[in-house]
Amino acid sequence: MINKKRWLLPEGVEELLPEPAWQLETLGRELLDLYRSWGYELVIPPFIEYLDSLLTGSGSDLDLQTFKLIDQMSGHLLGLRADMTPQVARIDAHRLRREAPSRLCYLGTVLHTLPAGFSASRSPMQVGAELFGHSGPESDVEILQLMLATLALTGIDAVYVDLGHVGIYRGLARDAGLDVDQEAFLFDALQRKAIPEIEEFLAGLDLSTELRQRLAALALLNGDSEVLQQARTRLQGCGQAAAEALDNLLVIADLAGRRLPGVPLHFDLAELRGYQYQTGVVFAAFVADRGQEIARGGRYDEIGSVFGRARPATGFSTDLRTLMQLGQRNRPAPADRVLAPAEDNEALRDTVRALRAEGVAVVQQLPGQTGTFAEMGCDRILRWNGTGWMIENIAQD
Repeated sequence: MINKKRWLLPEGVEELLPEPAWQLETLGRELLDLYRSWGYELVIPPFIEYLDSLLTGSGSDLDLQTFKLIDQMSGHLLGLRADMTPQVARIDAHRLRREAPSRLCYLGTVLHTLPAGFSASRSPMQVGAELFGHSGPESDVEILQLMLATLALTGIDAVYVDLGHVGIYRGLARDAGLDVDQEAFLFDALQRKAIPEIEEFLAGLDLSTELRQRLAALALLNGDSEVLQQARTRLQGCGQAAAEALDNLLVIADLAGRRLPGVPLHFDLAELRGYQYQTGVVFAAFVADRGQEIARGGRYDEIGSVFGRARPATGFSTDLRTLMQLGQRNRPAPADRVLAPAEDNEALRDTVRALRAEGVAVVQQLPGQTGTFAEMGCDRILRWNGTGWMIENIAQD
């Protein structure tokens, strides 16, 4: 008996038919050209590698998202990449080993065990860029600019950016002497901005009033750039780590405001996405009527240390399919195709060869084939006019 469900795909795994597939491929090429114009070099990491390398510095979230299997040759545990960022960090630290900053970009499919991130897909096509070897705010803002240039090229309008800094919360948690469980609990409550829950939790800790007030303030410190000045007041007296993180965010806010005029920047000191591995500024791009971010990035210094070379690092990534779905630009229609008759004719072969060299799509008809010209995507045909092969329109019934 024939299994009628053999055509089904796993939930969250998609395929693209010819027209959208070409559109996606074209968009990917244009984005890689954009990155090259900024000095970013393309790398192509492997789809599968040893699990330890894939999960470097990523925390438990990426571990849960990674498909795992046993290598039959070595007996070691392998993983199918769920994020290309650790792979690119490995390439910078171990393969390139440059002293100068490295600008690297990438494009490829990743696999997730569960839908997450940019869409409900479990097989996003991740595209992004990473800048290694510079720890200043200028590299963070360069990556932020490139992320927004990516969205602009795609035709996504009315973007706003949400920025935070994991170092502020991390520093305050250290000031308060929170243990791992306490830090994780408060982290979760801050993400939900569950203010009564936060206040109740802090009241149960043996902390000074000032420490409680600083930690509780994070849930309220969100808005435009003025909120950063409010943060200076609300967090006054905090330890050096939190103070330096806030200063860093202030510098980034000023630089981004000057380099990205007209882009709405929203600051949220309780925004801690990527807290497991991010070390500095974090940011995400949003559009109206869509609650989930469409691109995200931030700083993740020291990720290369396990590969023998710690380097400052900052980068962003997004899903190419999501960009194509949301983009409003006019995409070029697929090129018209010319049908060449199924004849073994030297003059016809020369004509077909010349047309293809000029970029014209020519489909060679096969002897005895069935189906319509439209199914082949052809609206023109080569016909012999007595002196040569000429292109004519195909009459439509």
